[in-house]
Amino acid sequence: MNQDLSLHQRRRPPTADELDGIPWLRLLLPAERERAVASLLVGDAKAGDYVCRVGRPVTYWFGVVEGLLKMSTDNAQGQTMTYAGLPPGGWFGEGTTIKREPYRYNIQALRKSVVAGLPIDSFHWLLDHSIGFNRFVMNQLNERLGQFIAAREIDRLNNPDVRVARSLASLFNPVLYPGVGEVLRITQQELAYLVGLSRQRVNEALAALEAQGAIRVEYGGLRVLDLAALRSSIFQIKGG
Repeated sequence: MNQDLSLHQRRRPPTADELDGIPWLRLLLPAERERAVASLLVGDAKAGDYVCRVGRPVTYWFGVVEGLLKMSTDNAQGQTMTYAGLPPGGWFGEGTTIKREPYRYNIQALRKSVVAGLPIDSFHWLLDHSIGFNRFVMNQLNERLGQFIAAREIDRLNNPDVRVARSLASLFNPVLYPGVGEVLRITQQELAYLVGLSRQRVNEALAALEAQGAIRVEYGGLRVLDLAALRSSIFQIKGG
């Protein structure tokens, strides 16, 4: 589904269950949905596969059906800056797709993932014809703006517990990532990649957040117990 031939070769039509995991399909009228489903493809990405690369032309609007991706760029010194994690239910790149401009970021699979792609011409057809689709895209853009403002704030935080709390809160965004629900399937190493801290320090932060009743660490993932607390300053006060 992109310029990476190996992932491109793994594209296929989506299954019925995979279509059920695409949140915006249910907002379309029958004729609109039929057209969208006919053009949708999915790719089985392996850990490390790139879905998008900086400078490549946009050909699809992408979404995560299963797995976990990260959005990042590399600076002139070769250091990687991670903007966001992309869990199930998340669709991304609508701004780039609307403008038909080259990607300004990389999207990479952190683990085996299923990625859906809507061809750019189908995306623009839905923008021109579907009120439900337009509302979904507008909500996406609005939430994304808030997410990146929050990401800038996270980068300036010196308290690791607060960094982890805010990063978890962004991954549990019900508008951007409706497929997550209350349990996020993520390892501590994957979270460390997204937050920009060591695995050991992330483990300590998770223990602190669990002790304060905001999350519960479960086998293979994290359950959020108090999303509002993760978004607030409570941990900065207690842990600072």
